[in-house]
Amino acid sequence: MDNQKRPRGRPKSLFKESSAGTMQSLDRALGVLTTVARLERAALSDLAREIDVPTATTHRILVTLQKHGFVAFDDERQEWMIGIEAYRTGASFLRRNSVLEIGRPILRRLMQDSGETANLAVPDGSEVVFVGQVETPNPIRAFFPPGARTPMYASGTGKAILAAMTETGLAKTLGAIDPVEFTANTQIPGDGLQQDLAKTRTRGWSHDREERYQGMSCIGSAIFNDRGEPCAGISVSGPTARFGVDRAHVLGELVLAAAQEITHLSGGQTPKT
Repeated sequence: MDNQKRPRGRPKSLFKESSAGTMQSLDRALGVLTTVARLERAALSDLAREIDVPTATTHRILVTLQKHGFVAFDDERQEWMIGIEAYRTGASFLRRNSVLEIGRPILRRLMQDSGETANLAVPDGSEVVFVGQVETPNPIRAFFPPGARTPMYASGTGKAILAAMTETGLAKTLGAIDPVEFTANTQIPGDGLQQDLAKTRTRGWSHDREERYQGMSCIGSAIFNDRGEPCAGISVSGPTARFGVDRAHVLGELVLAAAQEITHLSGGQTPKT
């Protein structure tokens, strides 16, 4: 029932009746849509609990989104998931973003030159979201599905973007992080990470040594917009055994050159060091 009293301990609702300048119904619908995308698959009760909206209201929102193709319902598993219209909307973003469009052939060339999987990611808050990838034909390789997220501090691309931020931007981003040690090598925000970022600024590329996934390494470099701000990042990733110290320098120079080319072709400006 919509008027059922909520039990104690439930999360505070993301939606407020008095949200100035917003339409609560649309606000709720977009909240449901983004939650479905984040969970990938979810039962109605789980969705309602996650966003703290009554089940009946959540169901009405889902049915409306389903009517327009933004979500779909799996009858067999009784779960909701993202629909084809949501994909088309996201694809439109990818097409209009010049960095992503320009980056595709450069990603492929970087994979061919390095022999490793090449990735393109964009920042979103304190995380990076992978939006493009060209896999190496090597049987042992890294793979990040489109839309995969990872904290900036535990990502080669993310650390490259962090190193390119202003002091104010860096402090704000790191301050919003709830750090998790994914492996024994993870550098959570602190002196160690700051020293790592200083090295990255000096050479122009970062080195993630099994900081997110055991046995996997990544080298990344930042891409800049027309204001000299980091707007994306490009990287190569693969088994740590192929990312030794000597080869890391070679890979770093390839990644840096690719980042600089995308920056130039998209009208960006690399800030002076």
